[in-house]
Amino acid sequence: MTLNYWHFIVFGVIFIIFILGAISSLRQESDKMKYSMLFSVTLITLFLAVFSVVVVDKYTKRVTLHKLKNKRLLSTEQIIYSGIVKNDGKFPIGEVTFEIKLVNKGHATGNVKGGNFYKSSGFMEFFTGGFGMGPSKPQSIVKEFVVARNLKPGEAKAFRVYFKYPPYFRSVAHFAKVYGH
Repeated sequence: MTLNYWHFIVFGVIFIIFILGAISSLRQESDKMKYSMLFSVTLITLFLAVFSVVVVDKYTKRVTLHKLKNKRLLSTEQIIYSGIVKNDGKFPIGEVTFEIKLVNKGHATGNVKGGNFYKSSGFMEFFTGGFGMGPSKPQSIVKEFVVARNLKPGEAKAFRVYFKYPPYFRSVAHFAKVYGH
């Protein structure tokens, strides 16, 4: 994770909130009230710190995906995705993650009739599949890959990722996205 000056500004504001909350809780006369207020202030500022990192990352680290291509290797039952990721923001990005979601026919179009799903062709699966005893065949898969590290502002990097392609998928919808942190 790469921090920029916006992170430090937000951490400074949260630290000031923590100090003011700690001072006001220590001024309480009752020990019970003092410790419960100190615990609450600590918990709230920790939550704010974690939440602020996510928000600042979302608005300061912009990554775009260009020239995405896929190719299926039938001999090894794999699929290859290649493309270029580019840092369009003004700050460096520690890691760029490429996420690809494959959805089998029926889910992508909203047409979810029973005939569109995978049907077992094995003799034993015919009898056991209806009782939940057969092998699970997911109709969508999501894969994540770190495709670039330490991407400077304006810099682009090519990538290529491989993974196993489910042989029972037909007419697949592809949903790709990239994000940096």
